Amino acid sequence: MKLLNELKYSASHEWVKVDGNKAYIGITDYAQDHLGEVVFIELPEAGTAVEAGDQFVVLESVKAASDVYTPISGTIIEVNEELADNPGLINESPYNAWFVAVEMSQPEEAEKLLSAEDYEKSCE
Repeated sequence: MKLLNELKYSASHEWVKVDGNKAYIGITDYAQDHLGEVVFIELPEAGTAVEAGDQFVVLESVKAASDVYTPISGTIIEVNEELADNPGLINESPYNAWFVAVEMSQPEEAEKLLSAEDYEKSCE
């Protein structure tokens, strides 16, 4: 399982990269490995308001359909449209295949997420 120390992680297997007041969100290497080959992604629209814990993305793999939950509250300001045409990028490089960028309304939520070390322990 590959982890990046500069990212934060949620117990539900999302990663967050904080850049100022913007948070990029995707799924972890652990999550994509357990899903199997991702064949479809349903992304939200830019401008959508989300609250931490909201379901905001649906992934379909050869194994199952899975909901993805946002660990950060705010407004979606960017959507990675490249994934709609090539959802396999999530399997190839989960830490480059971000789903959305959120302008955080509660930046302190990022402080409550797991470090790479703590996330790794939660996956054991």
